[in-house]
Amino acid sequence: MNVLILLALILLVLMVWIGGKQGLRSFLSLFMNFGVFFFTLALMLNPDFDPIILTFIASALIGCISLFFINEVNRTTVIAFISTMITISLLLVFIVFVSNTLMIQGFGEEETEAISGYSLYIGIDFMKIGVSVIIMSTIGAIMDVAISIAASMQEMRKQYPLIKKTELYHSGIDIGRDLLSTDTNTLFFAFFGGYLALLIWFKDLSYSVGEIVNSKIFSSEMMLIFCAGTGIAVVIPITSWISANYLLKEDVD
Repeated sequence: MNVLILLALILLVLMVWIGGKQGLRSFLSLFMNFGVFFFTLALMLNPDFDPIILTFIASALIGCISLFFINEVNRTTVIAFISTMITISLLLVFIVFVSNTLMIQGFGEEETEAISGYSLYIGIDFMKIGVSVIIMSTIGAIMDVAISIAASMQEMRKQYPLIKKTELYHSGIDIGRDLLSTDTNTLFFAFFGGYLALLIWFKDLSYSVGEIVNSKIFSSEMMLIFCAGTGIAVVIPITSWISANYLLKEDVD
């Protein structure tokens, strides 16, 4: 049996065993999100479509699948979805500005040999592709923080029905602070895990610290981590504010 199929079956069994129907929906959502990603990638190859707009639409679809398909439509998922899309919108503007300033899109000199046999005139704006890569890499972490804060604040509202709006908001901020360090470190170590071979190559080529830091590959990946961390930090107050206002307003209505 193919190893990939075997691993997929193991994952399916564990997710259904632990999560039941929700675990099954989570497993199916992996393939649905992959379909969205693959379809978006196919459209990006067409110069008539703007990669940034396609990425925003894809982010909305991924958010719907990851939140509404898995956890159904409820107060928690609606708050998390709204918070995620607001954060993605703000992050898009920030990333476009940073990308235009740093000018690190495209391939680094370390990749020259690998792409030497291909044409570089493909008619695609690599700056916009770089923005899309960052957004796609961060949307999962942003949604994770948003749903965690929204669910925790809803539970706190149930346990303390007389809690004030400011107290509920600051509780969400406190919850977000605990998530901020762990999620940021997850992104950081994911980079070093994925590019460990590259770092070893830098060492074998006797790159200095300055050469490593200024290499295009390293700089682009560090920008990804910093932008992702920025998105995680921004979604915390946004989700806390929306949750505090939405939960208390709904109870009043």
